[in-house]
Amino acid sequence: MQIRLEIPDDLAPPLLPGQDPDRAALEAIGLEAYRLRRITGYQLRALLGIRSRYELDCFLKKHKVEKYTVEDFEHDLATIRVGDEKHKAEQPT
Repeated sequence: MQIRLEIPDDLAPPLLPGQDPDRAALEAIGLEAYRLRRITGYQLRALLGIRSRYELDCFLKKHKVEKYTVEDFEHDLATIRVGDEKHKAEQPT
């Protein structure tokens, strides 16, 4: 699929400082899809031509994208609480 974008000349420098516009747009679309969990890390790597998981981690860190989200933390916390309640219920009184 090919997408065409037009950016006014006066806005291009602050939006894309020293970047290839095509690459910057592709990265922005890919990063947002990854943040929204619409694509996986593997799919993001394929989209952007990133060869390894290590390189992907560096790319995500550079763009301040956290792989461990608040939702992940809340899920882990709920799992711990359930386990803790089970453990307490199994303890003799």
